[in-house]
Amino acid sequence: MSGRKIGDVILDLNNISLSFGGVKALQNISFNVMEHEVRAIIGPNGAGKSSMLNVINGVYHPQEGEIIFRGEHRRDMDTHQAAEQGIARTFQNIALFKGMSVLDNIMTGRNLRMKSNLFMQALWIGPARREELEHRQKVEEIIDFLEIQHIRKTPVGRLPYGLQKRVDLARALAMEPEVLLLDEPMAGMNVEEKQDMCRFILDVNDQFGTTIVLIEHDMGVVMDISDRVVVLDYGKKIGDGVPDEVRANPEVISAYLGASH
Repeated sequence: MSGRKIGDVILDLNNISLSFGGVKALQNISFNVMEHEVRAIIGPNGAGKSSMLNVINGVYHPQEGEIIFRGEHRRDMDTHQAAEQGIARTFQNIALFKGMSVLDNIMTGRNLRMKSNLFMQALWIGPARREELEHRQKVEEIIDFLEIQHIRKTPVGRLPYGLQKRVDLARALAMEPEVLLLDEPMAGMNVEEKQDMCRFILDVNDQFGTTIVLIEHDMGVVMDISDRVVVLDYGKKIGDGVPDEVRANPEVISAYLGASH
């Protein structure tokens, strides 16, 4: 792996339980995420992986347990709070503005960082103008970093799926997150697109020092790029450790062999 230094615990999830009606999506799950690491959450379909990501960024509020983010205890997050505190997220089903250009889509990720009010932005005066130029500079850096210069003016809806996923990653990076949540960043991709995405994820982690939590189905990918892996099955945690430990865990093996993998 790279020369980056894994730090202290940045995110701690303690005894998280989440139910919808009578369905227990998550049952008493605890694990932590360390600064600068790539932390994977894996498990068969219906294991509770997306629910866990939704708890971390405040879409769902658990009935039990607590989240400690950078030493601050809370029962749950709300989405705006999570974003303001530096947690960004990409989605399994791409939620980009299809009619807007790549550049404009990535700019929407900067909105959280803009200080000037809408009136000033509309008139584009003084501070708003300076700020807009600064934000554009940041967005251009991300466009270069993810090698999407050639499509910066293209409407997102016209792009092939693999590139749309890359734009989604760019928009999340535009928020300059400390923790980046990736929900199946490689779903629906061919082998070449997956290799590209793996490289970009590792580069983001390495060069920006961003902590990454990802859900991914492709076990080969997970084992290659993750520092540690937590395994869920039917809403319970059945494994947690470095890739080799998880790979050798009998409970994990049987969960995957028992599923359609």
